[in-house]
Amino acid sequence: MAREPAVQPLSPAAMQILLSLADEDRHGYGIMQEVSRQSDGRYRLGPGTLYDNLQRLLDQGLVQEAARRDDEDPRRRYYRMTAGGRGVLAAEISRLEAQFRRAKPHLRPATGRAR
Repeated sequence: MAREPAVQPLSPAAMQILLSLADEDRHGYGIMQEVSRQSDGRYRLGPGTLYDNLQRLLDQGLVQEAARRDDEDPRRRYYRMTAGGRGVLAAEISRLEAQFRRAKPHLRPATGRAR
């Protein structure tokens, strides 16, 4: 049984993995490709980071293993975001949006003078 997730704030890797699973089930390499695609290549997950974080997300009940596809290699494991994972991702996005709204007024253009 999955324990109650206490996951906020999400690590960057966990957030990227959940974002990559938002629209479809993916296998590990597919997750790595989608993360790279969604970030325009600025964020890349190595296999160790991916599978450590996937295990944590599985343990927290935010991701589950999905049924295998008939037309795919039987060694591939597919992953799916759970309803709880969607809720945590939505809450994290809201938390970050609020944080950015609070920070934005404090950003001033550089004047070129040192104080």
